[in-house]
Amino acid sequence: MKKKSDTNRVASTSADIQDENLQKLRAVFPNFVTENTIDFDALKQFFAKNNLLADKEKYGLNWSGKSNAFQAIKTPATGTLVPQKNESVNWDETENIFIEGDNLEVLKLLQKHYREQIKMIYIDPPYNTGKDFIYKDNFTQSVADYYEESGQTEGGIKMTANLSSNGRYHSDWLTMMYPRLFLAKNLLRDDGVIFISIDDNEVANLRLIMDEIFGEENVELYVWNLSDFEESSFTKTASNTVRKEHEYILVAYRSNPKLGRYTEYRFIDRTDFSNPDNDPRGDWMSGNISRNGITSTNGSKYYTIKTPAGVEYTRNWTVDREEFNDLLKDNRIFFSRKGSGVPRLKIFKNEPSSSIQSSIFSGLKTSITGKNEIKELFNTQLFDFPKPTTLLKRIVNLSTVDDDLVLDFFAGSGTTAHAVMDLNAEDGGSRKCISVQLPEVVEENSEAYKAGYRNITEISRERIRRAGKKIIEEKADLLSKRERPLDVGFKAYSLQSSNYRIWQDITEENTIDDLLAQSKLFADNPLVDGYTEENVVYEILLKEGFGLNSPITSGKDNLKTYIVTVDNKKLFITFAKTVTLEQVELLGLNEYDIFVCLDNSLDDTNKNNINRNFNLRVI
Repeated sequence: MKKKSDTNRVASTSADIQDENLQKLRAVFPNFVTENTIDFDALKQFFAKNNLLADKEKYGLNWSGKSNAFQAIKTPATGTLVPQKNESVNWDETENIFIEGDNLEVLKLLQKHYREQIKMIYIDPPYNTGKDFIYKDNFTQSVADYYEESGQTEGGIKMTANLSSNGRYHSDWLTMMYPRLFLAKNLLRDDGVIFISIDDNEVANLRLIMDEIFGEENVELYVWNLSDFEESSFTKTASNTVRKEHEYILVAYRSNPKLGRYTEYRFIDRTDFSNPDNDPRGDWMSGNISRNGITSTNGSKYYTIKTPAGVEYTRNWTVDREEFNDLLKDNRIFFSRKGSGVPRLKIFKNEPSSSIQSSIFSGLKTSITGKNEIKELFNTQLFDFPKPTTLLKRIVNLSTVDDDLVLDFFAGSGTTAHAVMDLNAEDGGSRKCISVQLPEVVEENSEAYKAGYRNITEISRERIRRAGKKIIEEKADLLSKRERPLDVGFKAYSLQSSNYRIWQDITEENTIDDLLAQSKLFADNPLVDGYTEENVVYEILLKEGFGLNSPITSGKDNLKTYIVTVDNKKLFITFAKTVTLEQVELLGLNEYDIFVCLDNSLDDTNKNNINRNFNLRVI
């Protein structure tokens, strides 16, 4: 539809990752980029001179299909996200989003607006056990072709297992994962972090591609302990070696390896609480703030504290001087032995404690709890190995605060969205969650099929609906103390083919006459047959860099414009058959606003005048 020279046309694809990376290289090494191409000879000479050029034998991970993974990254998405208001909950108020569709295409479509906006990503991808389903990526296909090739049925997409007998068993999995993780990194904030659940089948390979994408200094490996609960029957027994009682959580940071503390009511059942000083906050116990075993005399946490009785203690403490003074002013420091003892921290029974997470995630239950949570919501068993909300709440708690944005692009049963809502109810947060899930069909002999569900997406959305209602009912006391209502809704979208006609290049099948006929069709109507204005508006706003929660209003002007407003920037879209400069002037556009109309609605004079005075885009 769109030629590269038509700079004032609306975007018809996602962001061009390849061009963005070229511009980044130009910004750092302008002498290596000429006329939008890389001068590899100059590049090699520079790095060879500085002894930074890799030898023929170099460390790294390579596999059959890696070039396809890179091709998938740089091929822009052409699809669009269509609103499904009948599948949504609280459309006008909610800021949560649920997207049905292939997550590779969706991640590309999210690049323009959500780039560097996500605080935390959690995914639970296929473990590649020989029974898991692998996405059939083909970067040459349109969305419609993808669904057809993947076995699109009336109920969803039919996937095939990645059998261990396949000669490209590991390669296919890596080719599927690499572009998704590359694009996911772009979406993370500078202080963002991604958590990935995985088991022994691919943990080594996953670690290597994470090292390559994020830098090995930003990647860590944690263990999820599955043996410390009465649910230990979940654990797997190896036939020749040891009993498997763990899985892994791979963590990668965008640029700054740092996690917060998690909070919980850890001491609620203990009996050693009292209130000897009648503190209005209630019963408390004392905790140690001395850093035992630390002998260093350097650093901000080595200083002297004088007690009320005049005794001085000089050592390393768990808090610096400023933090100690704040705790002292707040009457949270206790001195035993009538004011002469070592200072200790008062820990109140009715307040959550703050703890540093161990590299071993223990006490967070197992997938048996995850199954039971779903069974409680649906009165039947729909998933075999869903993650428990206890694990996801801990991960969200460690990595987010307040109104941070969370993304899960292998949403599965919807545990992440459930956990975000539940944690918000408990700690007063307003985190938002974006969930993405392919409409993968369920087997006809499954409990899910018998319950009336035809694909995973249907179950995931329904799980979020039911979980939201349950949280509202069971945590009414907590919710009554919130300053704003708990968001338990979501806007539902579906990945579909573009509303723009796609230009077919010259091939053996396409004659010159075919192309001339195609050009006339584009000029008369650049949009596909049967389009709706609302769907086109959502495609334009997304590809022009506006978010999926952007409010849309209908203007009262004679152009019947749709107005999308974000901060101080507005997007005006009209489908009027005729547009004049005078009509556009009445809209009151500023220099940051964008005006979009049909190309054939403008004669040459009005197009030139509007383009000269305003930020014009044409369809």
